[in-house]
Amino acid sequence: MPLIRSCRDEDLPAVTAIYAHHVLHGTATFETEAPDAAEMAQRRQAVLARALPWLVAAGDDGQVLGYAYCNWFKPRAAYRFSAEDSIYLHPDAVGHGLGRALLDELAAQAQRAGVRKLIAVIGDGANAASIGLHRAAGFAHVGVIGACGWKFGRWLDIVLMEKALGDGSSTPPTEISA
Repeated sequence: MPLIRSCRDEDLPAVTAIYAHHVLHGTATFETEAPDAAEMAQRRQAVLARALPWLVAAGDDGQVLGYAYCNWFKPRAAYRFSAEDSIYLHPDAVGHGLGRALLDELAAQAQRAGVRKLIAVIGDGANAASIGLHRAAGFAHVGVIGACGWKFGRWLDIVLMEKALGDGSSTPPTEISA
């Protein structure tokens, strides 16, 4: 199994290329123009500034095979205990358990960072792989927003799933940094 570790600056070209593939060829993201490495670096820095995890899965040769991170579900401070997860794999790395390994480690690190709820906003209601991954990792289906994205000449749904972390909503949270 590849090594799951924190993303480093030198990983950003591979992360950018993996994401560009999904932007240009897939419906897991509703972005239509692939961001450049500078933009991806800014996004990563925003996540890290909130003391949230941004992880990569690296093969034996050090090649980045996928990445995962979480960020506040919404930008307002009240959402700081709820984070949305994002996971993207290199096309050749799909179907080998890497997504599950990344998601499990992401959830563990998010919980240690004080996150109480992990939320999946899954692009494309037909994205069976991501829906299945999240279900297998203990996420529950909470809804669908129909036809809210337009990409590749068609309307796309998003599927919403959630997973409580740690004490979830059963106790007040411990303050985490903004």
